[in-house]
Amino acid sequence: MTTTSDLKARFHAQAQGAMVLHLGYIGVVNRLFETLFHLGAADSAALAAAAGMDAGYVRRWCDAAYATGYLEEADGERFRLSAIGEAMRPEAPESLMPVVVQTMISAHMAERAAGLMPSGARPGEQVLAERETLLPWFGPMLEASYAPMFETTISPAIPVFGEIDARGGLAVDLGCGNGWYLRGLARRYPHLRGHGIDGFAENIAQATAMAEKAGLGARLSFAVGDAHHFTLPEPADLIAMNRALHHVWEGGITRFLARLRGQLKPGGAVVFWEPNWPGTRAMLRQPGWARIAFQNLTEHVQGNHLLGAEEITAAVRAAGFRDAETHLFADGREAVIVARA
Repeated sequence: MTTTSDLKARFHAQAQGAMVLHLGYIGVVNRLFETLFHLGAADSAALAAAAGMDAGYVRRWCDAAYATGYLEEADGERFRLSAIGEAMRPEAPESLMPVVVQTMISAHMAERAAGLMPSGARPGEQVLAERETLLPWFGPMLEASYAPMFETTISPAIPVFGEIDARGGLAVDLGCGNGWYLRGLARRYPHLRGHGIDGFAENIAQATAMAEKAGLGARLSFAVGDAHHFTLPEPADLIAMNRALHHVWEGGITRFLARLRGQLKPGGAVVFWEPNWPGTRAMLRQPGWARIAFQNLTEHVQGNHLLGAEEITAAVRAAGFRDAETHLFADGREAVIVARA
């Protein structure tokens, strides 16, 4: 039997975990983990100087990071990264960076949902830009979370990508973020060209810089634009939306899909990747599904709701697309719908 004391102990442990993740976020955003990794060992003053941060803040961050296990004492006043501290580096293999970034985004969205619930207001996607440290890390968080799945599992399972590559076709990513999806396609398919569109100038600047850094600038281009009103340099062979279709759904999905058809070459394809809202509420109690339920609440703040694969497929067919196929990944939590114009 679960007692009140058991519940309190469980919630205190969860609160402690949230605090540790918030502390990790500070270290990620201000490059403290990465800087200390390159220094090897340093006292707080040297770390602050190398990272370009205020010494008073860094001193207190180091004490808290030591208390929670991110740092170890090297000798005297100097610190070095622990194993989990090294894993916090954005550049580390299988970095834990996306976990701490998502935790802070969730905290911000929870606060906004709490304040908006009495009025029912839904301010839209701009809530992501309300905290100056969040938006620059949103794209890297998505990339670290989903690019490995895309490149190793999803991309090989979708034949249309290879077809477009064979003819050197154009793939368009609406809501491209920092461009990770197009960079993944361009690395795997050497003849495919890509064009990304996003409403945030910060994301387009990141996408352009990262494509250039990867040596893909000649094949990938990016522009600030609205998914409802965009122009392309040429008709597209493919239009993709990755975890973004639900952002346009409530604005009139039939009209939106018709606009996409008008931007495609004959026989062109759409590829929609979405978190898959389950058909029954009971599924939300299954392992891995709770985050989708919480995301659906945060999407409501932005004027959206999550979609089920069958709902998307029905809308695509109603809009005149053909050969609609659904591919499920991650035990059904991720859905990719492919259809032809």
